[in-house]
Amino acid sequence: MHLSFKAYKMKNVKMEAILTHCTTKIVKISFHLKTHIMSNLILFNKPFNVLCQFTDNSPPKKPRKTLADYILHKGFYPAGRLDQDSEGLLLLTDDGKLQHQISDPKHKLTKTYLAQVEGEVTQDALLALQKGVKLKEGITRPALAKKIPPPAWIWERDPPIRQRKNIPTSWIELTLTEGKNRQVRRMTAAVGFPTLRLIRTQIGRWSLKNLAPGASLRLKIC
Repeated sequence: MHLSFKAYKMKNVKMEAILTHCTTKIVKISFHLKTHIMSNLILFNKPFNVLCQFTDNSPPKKPRKTLADYILHKGFYPAGRLDQDSEGLLLLTDDGKLQHQISDPKHKLTKTYLAQVEGEVTQDALLALQKGVKLKEGITRPALAKKIPPPAWIWERDPPIRQRKNIPTSWIELTLTEGKNRQVRRMTAAVGFPTLRLIRTQIGRWSLKNLAPGASLRLKIC
């Protein structure tokens, strides 16, 4: 026979006490303790030409830099990917559930990029990026796209981009809610403006802020 059920809450702790009795004697008292555990998250500014993984399977004579050259904390894994030839914000966590929430496209977490493209980007190209571009796997979701001045705060890339003489470049800020393979590069190429440099500046509510290339910031979040 069930006698009573009481729940006590104290800030981040929930305690439940269940009392069970048979006739007049209490035969079982059980306590269930639940705590809200903080997740660990690392914000990392991935430099150009660094693999988005901790090991490199290339031939020993041609080793490439990996996350292991920068991230010394154990048990952290990337939440999503960033191509070797792209730069900027990469999130890593030791929480599998959080990793899934960040990387799974169904959550539609916004991602913002700065793309330096070849040529003076036109309004028609921006409108096409906003409405959706046809790629081989279908039409991309509507996106935010606008032309911006060359960002004064951006660091010099090493090595510099390969820029053709007498052909100007321009910058686009692009915000997506999906993450197809090399999507930004394919989108700008589809509207006639190949990407020369790509930097991710924000994922959801986390932004690059003042992190220098190769630097990281560890956070605890609920």
